[in-house]
Amino acid sequence: MKKVLIIEDDINIVDLLEIHLEDLDCQITKSYDGIEGLGHALAISYDLIILDIMLPSLDGLEICKRIRAKEIYTPILMLTAKAEEIDKVLGLETGADDYLTKPFSVREFIARVKSIFRRTEMNRQKEQSTIPKIIQHDALTIDLEKRKVSINNNRIELSPKEFDLLVLLASKPGASYNRQRILNLVWGYEFDGFEHTVNSHINRLRSKIEPNINQPKYILTTWGVGYRFNEEL
Repeated sequence: MKKVLIIEDDINIVDLLEIHLEDLDCQITKSYDGIEGLGHALAISYDLIILDIMLPSLDGLEICKRIRAKEIYTPILMLTAKAEEIDKVLGLETGADDYLTKPFSVREFIARVKSIFRRTEMNRQKEQSTIPKIIQHDALTIDLEKRKVSINNNRIELSPKEFDLLVLLASKPGASYNRQRILNLVWGYEFDGFEHTVNSHINRLRSKIEPNINQPKYILTTWGVGYRFNEEL
């Protein structure tokens, strides 16, 4: 049984989501307040957190940031009445895994939840497969188990998505990924029109790991395609 935390102040929406999540064999914890919801998220391990942006006492973006700051990588599906592109980008870049704008259909909601659960299971299987626990390229070391990145033994602080993006590229040096493919693999869903989110993450990642951002050593651009990790290191 999957454990799901819903942090949403609209009782009708919570009741609707609860009914359909129980049909997916989920155990539900509900919170209608931001600070209380954050307390639940930090105290107990969940398989999914459904998080509204507009909440009493503490908004969803801040909750998401605080969860990720504690190195808790539970998948987060954000809900909001806001439709502006900047809100979607902020939600994704603070560490959310997926995003639904109200009003949304129950069918779409269920599809997103199932997609997150499938991706979580795939990631779990990958961790148990042939991918090494430590990825080493020149001075760059990636510890998958500790989610730790260092260069010359100096730790580099990355956001959850920056880390996942780096692991994706560094696991297969030389393999080129276009932006839509990266969105699918790292964010787990097709966010049409959000390819610039990939660009911004690549730029931030380069600023943190590259000796010279103007002449990247690790993350290279494949012109006309996207990005790849340097296979010659």
